[in-house]
Amino acid sequence: MASLYETLTERYGREAAEAFFRALDDIRRRAELGRLTAAIEARQIEEALNALHLDAAAFEELAEILRQAHAASGRAEVEQFPRRDAQGDALIVRFSGRNPEAERWIAERAGQLITRITNDQREAVRASLRDSFEAGVNPRTAALRIVGTIDRATGKRVGGIIGLTSGQEGYVRNARAELQSGDPARLQAYLGRARRDKRFDRTIQRAIREETAVPAATIGKALVAYERRLLQLRGETIGRVEAMSAIQAARHEAYRQAIESGQVAANAVTKVWRSAGDLRVRHTHRALNGESVRFREDFVSPSGARMRFPMDTALGAGADEIINCRCDCEYRIDFLANIR
Repeated sequence: MASLYETLTERYGREAAEAFFRALDDIRRRAELGRLTAAIEARQIEEALNALHLDAAAFEELAEILRQAHAASGRAEVEQFPRRDAQGDALIVRFSGRNPEAERWIAERAGQLITRITNDQREAVRASLRDSFEAGVNPRTAALRIVGTIDRATGKRVGGIIGLTSGQEGYVRNARAELQSGDPARLQAYLGRARRDKRFDRTIQRAIREETAVPAATIGKALVAYERRLLQLRGETIGRVEAMSAIQAARHEAYRQAIESGQVAANAVTKVWRSAGDLRVRHTHRALNGESVRFREDFVSPSGARMRFPMDTALGAGADEIINCRCDCEYRIDFLANIR
């Protein structure tokens, strides 16, 4: 049976990803295609970016989902607290999502996430436009490579690089070059791309055997499918990482609030790092598994990174300690140590 926190991660990770995708749909819908095309024709990259309206406000729903995940996790954590202390007195602890520290964490985390998304998106667009300029791509085609094309079934734009990281934009650009090359070796390299849509493999393999060009229609469809799969991966990654971060931060915040209120003494709370216990766990977190520290002490990774709890970046831990982390933190209260 999944733990309560696994259930929360699944729920809010999915909701955060969906909010991310809705924000991108809104950006595509509001993009001024005519203005974008004219800016590309004039080779005005910053004007092209202005036509896309890549505003932080588009991601406000995503920030709200993270706030909800944080609050739900904090409330769930205090429900796990013992009802009575060592003397048999009632232990009443409530979690406040409006506590200044809780609100500060959400504001900083959401702000950093949205800034990272928008800045990286702008860099991806710049890279795409520079490539289009160098290749002499028709301005409208260059614009559609950014915002995608209309899906007649849904009426929404699909494909394009909106929402992709600058690194993923590079994957798309290289995949396009491979498919357009007519070179068997480069086409074979495309077939090694894990996120490609394998429905087009047969056509590409025929082109390799017969040393002919891949049909333009196939290239277009294959690239749209590739872009969509990369975007799905990014959205799911953002959803899971940010939901887990909010959930773990709220659990820690629940104990901080209990200490702040005087219900629990700081030196009575112990934190224990728990890894997922399988071969997918990064080596630094395998080394941390079972390590115990006091509440106000930090876990120190073999890499030197310091974390108050898994997924914590406040002390400078980088993506190498965070992305795809599935570790948990066990909190223990020793009533005999010091319950007030």
